[in-house]
Amino acid sequence: MKCDKLVLLLIAILGRSLPCFPGDNKMQVDAMVNPKIPPKIITVGNAGADVPGFTSAAIQTAIDALRNHGGGTIKLTPGTFAVIAPVRLYDNMTLLGSDAGTTLRKTDGVRTSFIDDADYGELKLTVADPTGFVSGMGVQIYDSTIGGDCWGVTTTLVTAVEGNTIYIRDYLLWDYDSDKEGVIENACSIIAAVQAENVRIADLTIDGNKAANGVVNGCVGGAVYLHKTKNALVENLIVKDWNGDGISWQITEDVTVRNCEVYGCTNIGLHPGTGSPNTVIEGNNSHDNQADGLFVCWRVRNGLVKNNKLHHNGRHGICTGHKDTDIVFQNNHIYANGIDGVNLRNEKAKNAPHGSIFRNNVVENNGVKNGGYGFAFKSPPKDVVVENNTIRDTGAGTQKAAIFTGKNALPVTLKGNKMSGHPQGDVIYEKK
Repeated sequence: MKCDKLVLLLIAILGRSLPCFPGDNKMQVDAMVNPKIPPKIITVGNAGADVPGFTSAAIQTAIDALRNHGGGTIKLTPGTFAVIAPVRLYDNMTLLGSDAGTTLRKTDGVRTSFIDDADYGELKLTVADPTGFVSGMGVQIYDSTIGGDCWGVTTTLVTAVEGNTIYIRDYLLWDYDSDKEGVIENACSIIAAVQAENVRIADLTIDGNKAANGVVNGCVGGAVYLHKTKNALVENLIVKDWNGDGISWQITEDVTVRNCEVYGCTNIGLHPGTGSPNTVIEGNNSHDNQADGLFVCWRVRNGLVKNNKLHHNGRHGICTGHKDTDIVFQNNHIYANGIDGVNLRNEKAKNAPHGSIFRNNVVENNGVKNGGYGFAFKSPPKDVVVENNTIRDTGAGTQKAAIFTGKNALPVTLKGNKMSGHPQGDVIYEKK
């Protein structure tokens, strides 16, 4: 069945009127003014599902059918879904897997250079080899001039391929130079919610297939990516082997990420940032990622980070910095990371992570690459409290000190901490 016909069929099903039933004896108004409409659920996957098929296109068909009906739940059956484009959620939607039985796996990526310059605002590219690119595919476009400006990467969908021309849905964000390694590639998020409210993603596995895909910058994508999104819940996911950041949420409000395991990512495990107040990060296990277990990026405020395990990551367990204020970090186990357990990166005084509270954490045996510290304060935040933590090195001596205070840092309030086993001492200060 064609996808457009299937969408019409699903809309017809969702729009059916429902019978009325007598209420109970309680004094209540039941369907007096507004019709009673039960939650809408569309199943996707096996042969008995409403939308059969194990592809991202099948999932998106169900999402699009719900979009004009106030939202609902997309329930995925057990099985492995091949993803060539981001599964994009909209307002009032839940994407629900069947626990460990449901996997969304990124297909092998394709990549080609473009042979003419791709200019700001264009909707097409002339490429060297269009082989493998198809309509509906998620892509990113950039060149070497972008450098560290991740927001200059264009992410979009292919709308058509004709000869050596690839047409895209969204205007290019930049002038990209064909002589400076300009490329288009099928490297894209697996699940995305952009400018959406009241979204839930739960109970599934994401396999990034990183060996066969390009790197996706965490500002513009992730295995799970939320952008300009409010009231979102991401829970009970396994995110593994992603070429970039595992779960990234940027310019968001009231996002909760809990009970997720994120590992094997080539950059950061958990990445909130770019202005994300009221975020809760709870009960996650972020490990064996090449950079940080948790990178608190820019302007993350009034958050709570509790009961997480952050370990065996290549750089820091937790890294926080630019205007990341009034966050409470409590009851976390932070251990065996490459450099520091907790790193407050170098910032100007006005941009430092003021009001950071670290309470009841266990921070141990970090610095496993070339040495590090339990806590490294390299910026001058005010009103920082480190209270009732256990900070220790239990053998190898790689966690050189419990507390390192850089020459630009302000005094930190230390209360009731248990510190032991550090070869350079519990609290040390950089010489000014």
